[in-house]
Amino acid sequence: MILALAVAVRSGKNAMESKNIEEQNRAKVGVGIMILKNKKVLLGKRKGSHGEGEYAFPGGHLEYMESFEDCAKREINEECGIKINNIRFQFLANVTKYAPKHYVHIGLLADWKDGEAKVLEPDKSETWDWYEFDKLPKPMFEMCKIAINSYQTGANYYDLPKIKI
Repeated sequence: MILALAVAVRSGKNAMESKNIEEQNRAKVGVGIMILKNKKVLLGKRKGSHGEGEYAFPGGHLEYMESFEDCAKREINEECGIKINNIRFQFLANVTKYAPKHYVHIGLLADWKDGEAKVLEPDKSETWDWYEFDKLPKPMFEMCKIAINSYQTGANYYDLPKIKI
């Protein structure tokens, strides 16, 4: 932080601008949830953010002091309004595909419990539909490619140079 402030002073930027740049250059924690129902998975078409036009599982940012399970339930409730159970860890990935964004991504698995998926955040997704594994839509969001690979192979750790999808 001190180095960033010194650079900011030399470049004529104020401390607030420097802090914003430093925050932008930190990895964020993302949580994605692969929801299973009758041998199908729930995917929505993204809009308004990185990966726009790609199909993705429900998910989002982990909030301060929030558990992974609470994050999964909150994001699913906000995005598509269904109920899930049997939430469990699937994989951990270090993802820079959408640079300059950098994510530590926690992939979770869950089972559908109840409800019909609806688009509740129309600025973030266009659709929600259930897809069979052999009929997945394209293009696929990078974190979902990793999740599918993890589901099929049992791999649960993906670091930058080790991602083979």
